[in-house]
Amino acid sequence: MFGRRKKQNTGEARSSVSPKNFGRRIKELLSRGVGSGEAFYEELEDLLVEADFGASAAVDLADELREHRRNKSGGLTRDELIEELKNLIRPSLNVSDLTPDPEKLTLYLVLGVNGVGKTTTIAKMAHRFAQSGSDKIVLAAGDTFRAAAIDQLEIHGRRVGARVVKQEHGSDPGAVIYDAINSALSRGDTLIIADTAGRMHNRTNLVKELSKIDRIIKERIGQSGVYRKLLVIDATTGQNGMRQAETFHESIGVDAVVMTKYDSTAKGGLVAAISRKLSLPFAFMGRGEGMDDLEPFNPDIYLDELLAGD
Repeated sequence: MFGRRKKQNTGEARSSVSPKNFGRRIKELLSRGVGSGEAFYEELEDLLVEADFGASAAVDLADELREHRRNKSGGLTRDELIEELKNLIRPSLNVSDLTPDPEKLTLYLVLGVNGVGKTTTIAKMAHRFAQSGSDKIVLAAGDTFRAAAIDQLEIHGRRVGARVVKQEHGSDPGAVIYDAINSALSRGDTLIIADTAGRMHNRTNLVKELSKIDRIIKERIGQSGVYRKLLVIDATTGQNGMRQAETFHESIGVDAVVMTKYDSTAKGGLVAAISRKLSLPFAFMGRGEGMDDLEPFNPDIYLDELLAGD
């Protein structure tokens, strides 16, 4: 398109565009007397990039809005713009219901890099499922590369009333998960939530390690059980979160995303960017440190919070 500026992927760049003020910034943009000209769409793209939509999603959304408005006269009011943005974003937002099947052995393999809150998320999930009636929960300490991860999972297991299957620090993660499955099958447990190492080492090792674990789980659970791979992403990491999603999805195949630290410091657009680019559904949003601060993803609530201006 002639005259268009090439958007740069800012990656780690930080700004003040959080879910609590993104809508306000849109209001400010419209109050400057623009709403249909090219300058408006370029400024909107910049705003979307700052809100962690990423360059690609920002350009696409602005182009889709431009095309949608092409045959319409006059500018946009704030409410009209927000409604049209919702209509453009909403179709790509999908939800994954992770309610365990009480009649089948369910295994959730939790993936993610170090520091995103995997182990804490596992504890919150176990707590949530226990509160909903699941009383035979096993936590598998598959992150054997950090001794602290094993200890932390044991502490959480005691707190939420879940049994923990572990081996010594440095053991084969696949062996730990294999033992957890065998133990669950023999004891009649119905849910396994398995931790994994969060090392972002070279791609070959990542694929090899995850593929081995994936193969073990599929062979042991087979068609009689339920197996889902969950990726935990820190909402404050910006476009690094997108790169993590791409890497893990290409390496092992991700079934659902859990977003942690989605509070006033997160910008919000990363959810829409991942949904649009990778078509991955979201399962939970972590909004605090408490055990009850893990909420099922609701697309309508997400969009209302993202685009609210007050």
